[in-house]
This record gives sequence, C-alpha cells and structure tokens, in this order.
Amino acid sequence: MSNQNTPASQDQFANKAQAWSARFSEPVSDLVKRYTASVNFDKRMAHFDIQGSLAHATMLAAVGVISAEDKADIERGMQQILQEIDAGQFEWLLDLEDVHLNIEKRLVELIGDAGKRLHTGRSRNDQVATDIRLWLRNEIDIALELLAQMQVKLAQLALEQADTILPGFTHLQVAQPVTFGHHLLAYAEMFKRDAERLADCRKRVNRLPLGAAALAGTSFPIDREMVAKLLNFDEVCRNSLDAVSDRDFAIEYCAAAALIMTHISRFSEELVMWMSPRVGFIDLADRFCTGSSIMPQKKNPDVPELARGKTGRVNGNLIALLTLMKGQPLAYNKDNQEDKEGLFDSADTIRDTLTIFVDMIAGIKVKASAMRDAALQGFATATDLADYLVKKGLPFRDAHETVAAAVRHCEDAGCDLADLSLEQLQAFDASIEADIFQVLTLEGSVAARKHIGGTAPERVRIEAQRIIDQNS
Repeated sequence: MSNQNTPASQDQFANKAQAWSARFSEPVSDLVKRYTASVNFDKRMAHFDIQGSLAHATMLAAVGVISAEDKADIERGMQQILQEIDAGQFEWLLDLEDVHLNIEKRLVELIGDAGKRLHTGRSRNDQVATDIRLWLRNEIDIALELLAQMQVKLAQLALEQADTILPGFTHLQVAQPVTFGHHLLAYAEMFKRDAERLADCRKRVNRLPLGAAALAGTSFPIDREMVAKLLNFDEVCRNSLDAVSDRDFAIEYCAAAALIMTHISRFSEELVMWMSPRVGFIDLADRFCTGSSIMPQKKNPDVPELARGKTGRVNGNLIALLTLMKGQPLAYNKDNQEDKEGLFDSADTIRDTLTIFVDMIAGIKVKASAMRDAALQGFATATDLADYLVKKGLPFRDAHETVAAAVRHCEDAGCDLADLSLEQLQAFDASIEADIFQVLTLEGSVAARKHIGGTAPERVRIEAQRIIDQNS
C-alpha cells in the first residue's frame, strides 16, 4: 500500500478543510470559522488526542478493520507529529476547527490513505470526550500530588510551632487559646478532604467513551475493553448516548476545584490578616509580596490576595458548566465545545495556586511572641475557669455565670483573670484553690486538651507526624 497522497486527496484537504465540507454548497464565513473553532484552546489536548488515536488504531488492527501496515504507518506518522508539536513546529489551522482535524490532516499528509482509515468506527464526539477524560485524569493526578505536598508542608510547620500559642477566635472575637500548630492542621484536614474528593472524582473520569461514535455506537467489530485497557481506563461507558454527552465528570471536578480554592481563600484571608502590622503574627517571604509605586514602606501580600480573588473565577467556571449542561437534550450538542475553557482555567488555577502555596508555606516566618501577647487579651482562659469549677462540683450553667461575673469584674479593673489573687477569685466561688493558676495559664489551657482533635502540643505532634507519614 502506498504511503503517498494522491493529487485528489491533497486537493480534498486543500480546498475542503472541514471533514464534512462535501455536504455544503458554500464555504463557512470567516467570522463563523472564528466563532465555532476551538483549536486555539483545545490544542493543549494534542498529546492525549494522539494517545487515544494510537490505542484506537491498535484495536482496529487487532480486530482486522485496518491492516498491520496501516497501523505501523499511523504510529510512524503520529510520532513525527508529536515531535513537531513538542518542537513548536506544528502548524495549527483555524480552518480545521479543532485539535482532532488538525492532527488528522497532518497525518494524511505524512502517510496518505492510512491516515484516512484511522477515523473508522469513531466520531469526533466520542473522540473529544475521550481526550478530555485523558487530559483531566492527568490534571487530577498532578493536583493530588500537590495536595499531598500542601498537607506535608502544613504538618512540618505545625511540628515546628506545636508549642506556639495564639488566640482562637469565634465571630473574630477571642475565644480560647490554641496552638498555632493546631490551627495549621485544620487546613491540612481541609486539603485532605479535597484530595479525597478528587480521588473519588477520578473514578468517574476514568471511564472510556471511545466506541460510542457519534451517538449510537458503530457497526464495526470494535473491542472497547481492549482500548480501555490500553489507555488505563477502569471501565467503559455503558451507554453510547450518555458517553458522548456526559460532562458530569467535568462538573464534579470543577466543584472539587471550587472547594479547594475556597479552602485556599480562607487560608489566604488569615495570611493577609496575620501579616498586617496591626496583628503582626507572621511575615511572608519577599518573593510572594510586592511593594507600592508611591509608598516605599509597603510590603503587600499579593499572592494570598490574588488567590482569594481567583477563587471567584473558579466558582464561576462551575456555575458556567452547570448552566451549559442544564438544558441540553441527548446526545452531543455544539454547546459542549464551551465545556473546555472553564475546565482548563480551573485546572490551571488549581495547579498554579497549589504549586505557589507549597513554596510559600515553607517560607512563613512566625512571630510567636506577638501571637502569645494576643492570646493574653480577651480572657481566653475563661472557659478553663468554668471547667475547673465544674470539676469542683458546680453545675456548668452556674459555673458559666460565676466566671461571667469574674470577667465583668476584670473588665472594670483593667486586668486579666490570671492577674486576680487567690482571695479575689475565692470571692466568686469558695471552692477555688491555689491550683487554679495552673489552669489560668495559656500553657495549662492548651496542654489540658490532649484528646484526639485537641490543641495540646503533644497531640499536635502526633497528628502532624501522622499526616507526614500518610503523604510520604
């Protein structure tokens, strides 16, 4: 079989760029070409498109639909195309609409009719659905590794700061003292759940649509399970209509991405607040900050601020994709071309944000004395005094009222509970003894909470090491 193009086949691609152009009596206008083309953004799936095509060709040869020679020619042509793409020498043509037709055109130029036989038994509908899943599976794997690194960096910093005390807040009011290590591990837990969600999403991403063809399957004797195995899919999509039109997996990923960015945004808000001179709990490395064009003293936490802002665009991508799918009848519709840019943007944002934050966490400078000074304000150990009275036999509600009265007294006197003498404390309840001062210290407060999930330094060390071990 010749690998050379005939003049007719060359003219077909030269004069009728679209794969369907023989059906129409006039060419598509330039504006419509630009409006409907996706090649400018879907060319990022080129490697995965080629990967899927090679598996499809291997299967077609195995079932006798194409010859072994055709398969070898396709493999040779695809290898050259990969090299051209990697070298930046591949010519992407708007006339050819998308990544699939651009690669097919070049393949036919290189190997002739064997390239035309590659599309036997498939459609661009199941082809693009396969490409997206291959691409997204890879992005999920990258994000899972970055989330693991985030947890480790947070746990390592938590180990270093297991004894550092800062005020814990509810309603942004001082509540109880906690350790900074414990605070950091709260975010490690969030990112752990994010990883669990992505891993679960990956199971539904990893199903093969190829073989559904346009919508009804194909009359050729294809072996979908073989293709699934070649591409490391866990299973095949079981309904051809659903296979080409399903974008649940993309919506699910975008939802998981929105939650990741929500957690990033919450952490960013605290980093910004902690870095403010009015708080002064931390400092960020200079490489994550910028200055001011007019105020020379400024050091702005641009990275966490921008991450906080980027959360909005990732949330928007989720809403856009949900809205895209809500009114579509079966099966594939051109609407689905709009599934990619938001999905790509969310994945890019997740990848870049996590990569930067892994580095940024490692460079956080902790100002432990400022944290401790803040914890001494706002009667952070009031609950400890109430617990002490309960252990002495006072009902909790009565203990609550007793401590509230002591707090009011301290507010009027301008002092803290720990500043009161034993006699002054006993005026509020006679059961109070000298050991109360161990209870009223910040260190005593956090050390007492050593149960699973507690803020005690010894518990922080246990939990931090567990996280490190799980992600090593």
